[in-house]
Amino acid sequence: MIPWGIEPVSSFKIMARSNLLDTRTTSFGDLIGNGKIYRVPPFQRDYSWKEENWEDLWQDILIIHNQPDSSHYMGALVLQSSDTSDKEFTVIDGQQRLATLSIIAIAVIEKIQKLVEQEEHKEANQERQEILKRTYLSDRDPRSLRYSSKLLLNENNNDFYQSNLINLRGPLNIRSLSRSNQLLWQAFQYFSSCLGRLQDVVQDGEKLAEFLTNIVARKLLFIQINVQDELNAYTVFETLNARGIELSSTDLLKNYLFSLFQGPDDLQESQRQWRRIVNTVQMEKFPEFLRYYLSLQQTRVRRERLFKIVRETVKNGQQAFDLLDQLESHSSLFIALGNSNDDFWRDSPENRPYIRELELFRVKQAYPALFAAYESFSPEDFTRLLKLVCVLSFRYTIVSSLNPNEMETVYNRVAIAIVNREITNPRQVFENLRSVYVSDEKFTQDFSFLIISTKGQKRKLVRYILWKLETDSSGRPDMSEDGFSVEHILPESPTEDWRRYFTDAQIEEMVYRIGNLTPLEPNLNRQVGNEPYLIKSEAYQQSVYNLTRNILAEEWTADTIASRQRQLAERATHIWRSDFHV
Repeated sequence: MIPWGIEPVSSFKIMARSNLLDTRTTSFGDLIGNGKIYRVPPFQRDYSWKEENWEDLWQDILIIHNQPDSSHYMGALVLQSSDTSDKEFTVIDGQQRLATLSIIAIAVIEKIQKLVEQEEHKEANQERQEILKRTYLSDRDPRSLRYSSKLLLNENNNDFYQSNLINLRGPLNIRSLSRSNQLLWQAFQYFSSCLGRLQDVVQDGEKLAEFLTNIVARKLLFIQINVQDELNAYTVFETLNARGIELSSTDLLKNYLFSLFQGPDDLQESQRQWRRIVNTVQMEKFPEFLRYYLSLQQTRVRRERLFKIVRETVKNGQQAFDLLDQLESHSSLFIALGNSNDDFWRDSPENRPYIRELELFRVKQAYPALFAAYESFSPEDFTRLLKLVCVLSFRYTIVSSLNPNEMETVYNRVAIAIVNREITNPRQVFENLRSVYVSDEKFTQDFSFLIISTKGQKRKLVRYILWKLETDSSGRPDMSEDGFSVEHILPESPTEDWRRYFTDAQIEEMVYRIGNLTPLEPNLNRQVGNEPYLIKSEAYQQSVYNLTRNILAEEWTADTIASRQRQLAERATHIWRSDFHV
């Protein structure tokens, strides 16, 4: 089993042969021994593991405890070697796991301390306690007589970790602690409680020491990846196909930007600005956001090149501030483009229908062009561009199902041209998008065979298509999109009566064809159910919906569905047509 969502070790061997990396299998005991020091960068993420993470780890430890010959793979640990010492490393990725394992070591030492206080083999347990502290935590400082850790956490967590946890001092008021320090303390309490339930271990100092040394320190294995610089570290993140890696690569980029600021005032301001950006965009979406922003200046920006591009273009504090300013100015638009209800559109409600369509189509390739146009075009032209993007996306992506990579390439070029003032209005955008504007002939043909399931998220897309077709047919643009049921004329679960007209293969093919679907009042929909077509057709004449009243065929067959869908395709071709198409 490979836990923590990490890819197998083979992912690293290829990179190791290219001399980018040094990789090895190691244990927690090997890592923390021999006087090595591990520093979490000052601005790396705070400790964030919660009970579900602790419980997963503890269950894995219990398996090893009950099966002495087993071991457990903890995933990849990415370390950056120090330029000045072979004993010091920066923890690029893995700080959550290292901190948690150190807390388990502290919890074991605390249990031995309790045995000392209870006069249980006092001298032997005192000696065990000293050895374990020196091995897994560190020696005492000769001046303060306090223990300092071999693991140094980030600036928000390190003081509490050193002063309280390592020295077995509980906080005076846990509510006064920051959220991450509360989690550190709760992790200690959790593992202390778990140890307390191991009655065969917790009452014996020798067994406690064995539990830490033979299980936690030796049987929990890592793939240790040593890199020489931040660029190699970023390459590792893009190679690892794992949950949470994007967060780490985002942190790496953030740390690089922060390293460019000289004075504390600039650093604090950049931190505040970074927090505003991430709070708006959300950490997991930041790489995507950054890629779209960089596409305003460069072509074919790939996710794996984000950090390299930033390093090549941002080399001092002023350039770092300029980048942060630009990211902050685009962050609200980025989020609003994916949410038609966002307050961003409060003063331009005319944009909401088009944003809702982009949400529905799940189309983001146009984001760089929309970023550029929002700054350069008039509000009216920006709305016209949104409409164009929706029409083009519906034709290209939803109906014709063409390669989205080509669309992204074209939008990338358009975005750069808008930034450079080579494109100044929506008509010029259309001229540059002609290569991805599906022709009327192809669109009509593809729509004539369109099949969309009405299950799950696709149901919203079907409702949208029927709504657009109906409003065009009836001339009622104010008709509610949520007021009707989606009626399957040939039912999803047809009776034997229906099977006289359709084979099993035809049923599977035809039931979700657009030509077999129509809007219908909910009460009529319930009334007709799976009834034969003759009964259904009588109910259709009672409907307020034009599309439904126009179903006048004497019988419903595969040919009837195909014929109706061709008629709907002709209507769709003029509904989803660019204003600039001649």
